Amino acid sequence: MFDKLMRALFPSRRHEAARVDPLIVKSLVRGIMTARPDEIGCGECFEELDCFVEMKLAGRDVTEAMPLVHDHLQRCGPCREEFEALLMALRSMA
Repeated sequence: MFDKLMRALFPSRRHEAARVDPLIVKSLVRGIMTARPDEIGCGECFEELDCFVEMKLAGRDVTEAMPLVHDHLQRCGPCREEFEALLMALRSMA
């Protein structure tokens, strides 16, 4: 499968395919294979983040209450960092 992906990425430059980090390719393939048809993007996730954090701090099951936001945070490092920073800030104020 890796060889097929490399040929698809670099059809005319096979020598450059060797320079591609296999861990990055594996991560990309995993993201593609586990994508959901109802995924949300970073903008929508960011709009819902305050509500998500409030629910988390209240002890609610955010996986059940806001599954799309939870799923996005599992997949997106920058949004997860925003979530963790907001969560930490609100916990320090309490």
